[in-house]
Amino acid sequence: MRSNFLSFFFILLALVFQPLAFTQDASQPQNFPTTPQRQQLPGEPNPAPSPEEEQRAKIERDMAKKANQARQAQLKRDTDKLLQLSTELKQYVDKTNENVMSFEVIKKAEEIEKLAHSVKEKMKGS
Repeated sequence: MRSNFLSFFFILLALVFQPLAFTQDASQPQNFPTTPQRQQLPGEPNPAPSPEEEQRAKIERDMAKKANQARQAQLKRDTDKLLQLSTELKQYVDKTNENVMSFEVIKKAEEIEKLAHSVKEKMKGS
């Protein structure tokens, strides 16, 4: 009877824990051993990039191209503004004489200076 009880107990344990074992296997990711990545030797050609890397590189090139186009458009607007301000400064200077320096002349020159500095910095950024 004791042996029947132990057999029954072990069968019962097996039946109870068997579904848990299958549930754990299905819910847990399989941890297969990964093969180590081979290091590239100097002078060896680079392996072909994956499609995801190629897509990312294309997106980065497109973004850089758009940023350069936007920067170029901003430089054009700024240089057009510089030309306008310089023309206005020339007109102010022509209206003044050697004894009178107008406040507008100084203000216009400072505005030109700031804009010229901005244009210079944007050109360095290329």
